[in-house]
Amino acid sequence: MAARAIWRGNLVVGELACPVALYSAVTAQERVSFHIINRDTGHRVRREYVDADTGRSVDNEDLVKGYETSEGQAIILAPEEIRDLVPEADKTLVIESFIPCDEVDTVFFERPYFLAPGNRQALEVYDLVREAMKAKGVAALVQTVLFRRVRSLLIRPHGNGMIATTLNFDYEVRPEKESLGGISAVKIEGEMLDLARHIIETKTGEFDPAEFEDHYEEAVIELIKAKIAGRKPKRLPKRKASNVTDLMEALRRSAGVSKNVKSEGTGKEPQTRSSIAKTKQSKSTPRRKAS
Repeated sequence: MAARAIWRGNLVVGELACPVALYSAVTAQERVSFHIINRDTGHRVRREYVDADTGRSVDNEDLVKGYETSEGQAIILAPEEIRDLVPEADKTLVIESFIPCDEVDTVFFERPYFLAPGNRQALEVYDLVREAMKAKGVAALVQTVLFRRVRSLLIRPHGNGMIATTLNFDYEVRPEKESLGGISAVKIEGEMLDLARHIIETKTGEFDPAEFEDHYEEAVIELIKAKIAGRKPKRLPKRKASNVTDLMEALRRSAGVSKNVKSEGTGKEPQTRSSIAKTKQSKSTPRRKAS
């Protein structure tokens, strides 16, 4: 089934322009979704709005949006007043500037979309913009009206296409000092740092999203299948809890280092069990005498 565009417009760079389309890059449709059910009847239930003070139900035509002030006063906003505030959409992505691809902190990333050419005639301009950005190692910053709001987007080359990621506004990102300001600097050196470096080196790999499994989703699906089949669900294996409380001992176990072996703290690779075994083997092997 072909993907359906959620937005169509034009990508504009100076005097260049080409039709483009946005497609959702992520989806939650494959996740298991639940309904709220009446336990006694098995029927689905519906929501009903109730006046918080009188307890009476409120009809849909009487529902309006409002803002509560610090004094508890409700400021009612009529639907037409809110509608007049929605910015007019001109269906254009006007590139305002180009920046290095890694200049935007990922904490500002909100949601990714595939940005594709709108038709075959747009391919030449689309490919030109993408290849030029790829050659310079830059991304494009644009602002446009998406889904009734002005949004900033970061457009980056992605294979044969491009990715447009909506960005959080500055006021939406909480100051890092609120969460990270209390972290004090600790000087780590010697064997502890050598072991940590060794662990990182031995576990260096590549990102493959297919390797990550949603264990909760798997458990939910298994539970539903088991109930349909009238059997008990299979128990998924649990991680064994570690009882190591000493940091140095935990590092040594992670690196596979013998407890009695210590690194010199000189930046050299710490001796693991395998490297110790190789050393013993090389010492026990007699050398041939030169003829």
